[in-house]
Amino acid sequence: MNITTQTKTSLLLLGSFLGIILMFSAFVYLSELRYPYEEFYKLLEIRATLFAKTELEDKLNKGVADLREEFFEKIPAEQDYYIAIKPDKDYTQEAQAIGVPSEFFEQVIKTGKARFNNDELFFKGIRYASSSNGDFVVIASASNYFEFSHNAYLKRTLYLAIALAFVFAFFISLYLSKYIFKPLRGITERVKQISSENLKLRLNSRNQSDELRELVSTFNDMLDRIETSFETQNNFISNASHELRTPLTAIIGEADVSLSKIRKPDEYIETIKIILDEAEKLDLKTKALLFLAQTGFKGKAMRFDMVRIDQLLMDVKETIEKLNSKNKVLLDMSLLPQNPAKLKVKGNEQLLHLALSNIINNACKYSDYQIVNVSIGASDNKVIIVVKDVGIGIPNSELKYIYDPFFRASNTKNYEGYGIGLPLTNNIIRMHNGEILVSSILNKGTTVQINIPIGNYDV
Repeated sequence: MNITTQTKTSLLLLGSFLGIILMFSAFVYLSELRYPYEEFYKLLEIRATLFAKTELEDKLNKGVADLREEFFEKIPAEQDYYIAIKPDKDYTQEAQAIGVPSEFFEQVIKTGKARFNNDELFFKGIRYASSSNGDFVVIASASNYFEFSHNAYLKRTLYLAIALAFVFAFFISLYLSKYIFKPLRGITERVKQISSENLKLRLNSRNQSDELRELVSTFNDMLDRIETSFETQNNFISNASHELRTPLTAIIGEADVSLSKIRKPDEYIETIKIILDEAEKLDLKTKALLFLAQTGFKGKAMRFDMVRIDQLLMDVKETIEKLNSKNKVLLDMSLLPQNPAKLKVKGNEQLLHLALSNIINNACKYSDYQIVNVSIGASDNKVIIVVKDVGIGIPNSELKYIYDPFFRASNTKNYEGYGIGLPLTNNIIRMHNGEILVSSILNKGTTVQINIPIGNYDV
């Protein structure tokens, strides 16, 4: 039988309450257990003193005896003794007759007091110096009825208190367990409502304790990531299917048309050129997809070395301008640190070259080949690269999709591209534990900031 966590909590609380109650009950019982003994010994001492004054003081005999008879109730099995103290006397016979050990007499004579008890009787002995008759050992003995009555009453009280405490603890544990798990039940019911069809639903963090608020916040963050992943996946599938289907459709269409009837050699050559062009596009897109998957999932297997970013940027500038003479890149080195070691990062030079080339090439292309400013600087722990253009910009509502494969902004229809470069660059920068920050104003330009952690170096 499976026991719910709430039931386990109730039992745990109930057990804890009962454990504490029993521990304190035992403490009270053991503490009170000695109390009747002490009080009864004090009473016996008073009785012994009165008995001595009654029997051993001639002048006080009559008055003390009257007071004793009038105000002192006789204790069950009460017996009083007095024995004269004589030098070198052996009190063995007296001790046996009374029922105490001979050491009892020795202790009374030596210290002035002694106590003893067996299973039935309690004995209290005092040394009494009579004004007219000498020194005596006076002993008062009785059955401690206080012990039996007090302990019986204490036991009944504790049993009743434990029984009542158990009832109260049961209901308190039940209430506390329900109170504790009430927010969790609410969270569970809310989570059951969330599915792939309504990922926009979120848990309510208001009126929650700090621990549950943190749990709710973490869960909502996870939902944000899942929702983003779903949107990215749907967008990827939609765009990828479109991008791959287009060249395939063109290839199949051209082949069907060319095979529909016998044609001239020039027409076949034209058809083959179209098919080859579309096949090359398909090949580029397929390679880009494979490379994108590789950088996304196998990046850790690649070799990393120390790379100087300023030198890498100069190589990227040279490459960009060779690929297209219209590209104009202006490198700003005014913020370079005095220590050149701060420009070194641990990374893969080819991948970083590709990532920076994608960013700068896009800046040139979407700014219609106006000058693109690239600046480089460094802080104590990272290299900072800023690429700024004055191009068409990105609509603000579409910025969140720029890292989705095959996504292209709505204002890029007149520009060639597949929507692979920025997602690929993002994967590469993430492989290097860096980040990309993009800000854009429509029709005014885009600014891309890349931060990459500095590698280990000696200052």
